[in-house]
Amino acid sequence: MISLQNISKTFQTPAGSFAALKNINLDINHGEFVGLIGKSGSGKSTLLNMIAGIDRPTTGKVSIANTEIQDLKEHKLALWRGRTVGFVFQFFQLLPTLTAVENIMLPMDFSGTLPVRERRTRALSLLARVGVENQADKMPATLSGGEQQRVAIARALANEPAVVLADEPTGNLDSVTAHSVLNLFRAMATAGTTVVIATHEPEIAGIIDRTVEISDGILIS
Repeated sequence: MISLQNISKTFQTPAGSFAALKNINLDINHGEFVGLIGKSGSGKSTLLNMIAGIDRPTTGKVSIANTEIQDLKEHKLALWRGRTVGFVFQFFQLLPTLTAVENIMLPMDFSGTLPVRERRTRALSLLARVGVENQADKMPATLSGGEQQRVAIARALANEPAVVLADEPTGNLDSVTAHSVLNLFRAMATAGTTVVIATHEPEIAGIIDRTVEISDGILIS
C-alpha cells in the first residue's frame, strides 16, 4: 500500500541546509497498523507528511496504492489526497466555526465523493462509529479534548480513505481516552485500512502490528 524509495528531504533554513530525512526506504502493507516512534525532531512528522503528499521529497519516490505522488501537480495531488488519505492531527485542527458534523462533511464537499443529500447521513454514521453521535451539532470549543479527537478521527474517515495517518493522536488525551482512541485505529486496520501513527504511547506495543523507529532522519528499525 505504501512504498517509500530512497526518500530524502532537505529544508533550507537561515542557518543553512537541514536534512530532515535521509535515504528512507519503507514498505507498509495493506491493512497494516504501524507505529512510528522517535524523539521530537527525529523526522516522524516529516515522514508522515511525505506519505500524505503534504510535502514533497527532495529526492526519491513515494508510491501510495500504486500511485507515484511526488510528481503530481498540486490540483491533482489535492484531489488524490482528499480521496485516498485521512490525516488526524495532534491538535485536532477542527474548524471552530463549524459544528462537529459540518467538520466531517467538509472533506466530502471538497472531494465530491457523495451526493450532497447523503453527506450529513454519512457524517452522523461516522460520529456514531467513534462514539460521539450526541455531539453532532455542537461547536468544537464546547467539546472535551477526547471528543474533539474522536470528531477529528471521524473527519479523517469521511471519504473512506485507503490510508489513515495520525501525528501524535493521543498526545493531549488522558490515558483512558488515549487507549480508546488507539483501539479505534486498531479496529480500522483490522477492517482493512492501512494505519500509520506517530506516537509515544506506551501501550501501543500490544495494539499495533509493527514498530518503525526513526532517529535524526534515519530509519533504525
